[in-house]
Amino acid sequence: MRGQARYDRVAVLLHWSIALLVLGMLALGYYMVGIPKGTPDRAVYFNLHKSCGVLAGVLVVIRLLWRLTHRPPAFPVDMAAWNIKAAQGGHLLLYALMVLQPLSGYLSSSFNKYGVKFFGLQLPRWATEDAGLRDSLMGYHKLLALLFAVLIALHVLAACKHLLSGRQHAARRMWF
Repeated sequence: MRGQARYDRVAVLLHWSIALLVLGMLALGYYMVGIPKGTPDRAVYFNLHKSCGVLAGVLVVIRLLWRLTHRPPAFPVDMAAWNIKAAQGGHLLLYALMVLQPLSGYLSSSFNKYGVKFFGLQLPRWATEDAGLRDSLMGYHKLLALLFAVLIALHVLAACKHLLSGRQHAARRMWF
């Protein structure tokens, strides 16, 4: 392999922290939308989802800043050019979704009467209540969640492919 063989510890920690948060929020989001309105603990699940979303958003900003100031390891020399382009494109889409997903959720919540609480602390709302804008943004939030889940599945499958095809060095670049 040319250059640095793996990501540094901070990048790995940010990757896995965000990954766990995102997977947890996808599962929680899927579960909580099925909770009927008026159910006593419904707000607990929504507020937990929003809090984790804000935390993920902050970690994504830190990750982007880290990525801009710390060069990632080079791809393995034996990796095909088309595979490198696919990995770069997939990562670019993942980064876009990591930014757009929490942003769309925060904006959607800014247009409802509840806003966003970060583990109990009320965060500023960017707008007054507007059901139409809230619903439009929530539609985007749900669509982005679906795209995010599909892209994550492809990302995991690609890592598994590398692990199972004898190219563990490609998959282990982002492991502790």
